[in-house]
Amino acid sequence: MLRQAAEERRRIAAYDLNEMTSTPFHPVTPFLRMASPERFEAVIQSISDGVFTVDRHWRITCFNRAAEKITGVPRSEAMGRKCHEVLDANICRSACPIQYTIETGRPVVDLTATFTSRNGKQIPVSVSTALFKDNEGELIGGVETFRDLRRVEALRKTIKKSYSFEDIISKNKKIREILDVLPTVAINESSVLITGETGTGKELFARALHNLSGRSGKAFIAVNCGGFPETLIESELFGYEAGAFTGAVRAKPGRFQLAEGGTLFLDEIGELPYPLQVKLLRVLQEKTYEPLGSIHPRKADVRIIAASNRNLEGMVAEGTFRQDLFYRVNVIKLQIPPLRDRMEDVPLLVDHFIKHFSALHNKDVVGISPRAMRLLMSHDYPGNIRELDNIIEHGCVLCQAGFIRTENLPDWIRQPTENPDPDGSLKEVERQFLLSVLKKNEWNRLATAHHLKIHKTTLFRKIKKLGIELPEQDGRSSRNSRSRISASE
Repeated sequence: MLRQAAEERRRIAAYDLNEMTSTPFHPVTPFLRMASPERFEAVIQSISDGVFTVDRHWRITCFNRAAEKITGVPRSEAMGRKCHEVLDANICRSACPIQYTIETGRPVVDLTATFTSRNGKQIPVSVSTALFKDNEGELIGGVETFRDLRRVEALRKTIKKSYSFEDIISKNKKIREILDVLPTVAINESSVLITGETGTGKELFARALHNLSGRSGKAFIAVNCGGFPETLIESELFGYEAGAFTGAVRAKPGRFQLAEGGTLFLDEIGELPYPLQVKLLRVLQEKTYEPLGSIHPRKADVRIIAASNRNLEGMVAEGTFRQDLFYRVNVIKLQIPPLRDRMEDVPLLVDHFIKHFSALHNKDVVGISPRAMRLLMSHDYPGNIRELDNIIEHGCVLCQAGFIRTENLPDWIRQPTENPDPDGSLKEVERQFLLSVLKKNEWNRLATAHHLKIHKTTLFRKIKKLGIELPEQDGRSSRNSRSRISASE
């Protein structure tokens, strides 16, 4: 069989590897019409991509050194065997690219696939295929090249890791500070209170805490305390026994029982009725609860993570939220900033949402136009990340393919802010962004320059160009008078 493979390889050296005029450039195009088997072998072995060829019976007739290195299969074992026996790939049997090329005459270019190496490692690769034809145009087999993408994937993960954690995507300083302490908070059993406006992603942080904790193997149960009528919320939390009330024909477990051993996320805890706050406090203090209609207490091995978009301290002062319960749930507090205070995250989130909704709706949407992005950067997002999520889904649905444009965005975001002068719009976006950074740094110009990673003289030029009014007090000075920097040089 090896002798037959060697003979086949000698035949290949005399043939055109990619005869079809409709075929685009292929990585093996330089192999065309080699003068000798030795030269063919020398060239194919020098290529850094994995290359193998097959005959009409799918037997491997050539297997270069890069293919050996990537797959972990020695050339001596690969030669003469059928390709699917050698390459353990996720596409070999269900959607073989060489088979597709031979049957349709069409090449495959840069198809992403996964090989399983001999030691069991998953190897991401980029696969391309082409036809073998002899000088008479008769088909004699196919060729496949595959590029090892492990380094590319490692770089992508490194970049992604810089801006994402679990499903949280951000390069905002305050968010990064929260993410830095999240693992430490997660391994502790203390209760956590997550505060922030509606739509800021409080549940994402709660899930990240659960996934990083020792309870990650158990359930994460979320319940919106404001999502049930006052008469039902108690039974939802603690469950009930059969016969506890009219219609209770069988027992029903509550959220505490469903979360046993895991985490119970009490979203919008500020909406919890005052009488039920007493019962929740007892659970937190004594680690026991009683389902409705039961006389036997049950243990509650549950970690509590609470969240609220309301000012619980103010509610305590008003007498609408129990002070003792507040102290129980507020052992560790995480304050999530609104999206308008982290506008540097908008491009990252837009890219994330486009990829998600493009796949969800089976669309070929690859990005967003600069003008549409300027509109998004000039919006203040009262609905926060949830609002941006909605905007991008709207854009992906209306965009046929390519880039989301302003006409694909919802009317309510483009009509009030759309500027026919794109340069003027961009200048205003830049001005608003610079103002927000200056305010964050208490008008301290040096701190702002460090925040933006630009030289202070560059910052001064931008301030002057954009006509930004600065107070003399810049975080260091106590003077209250203001100065106006002219927009002209």
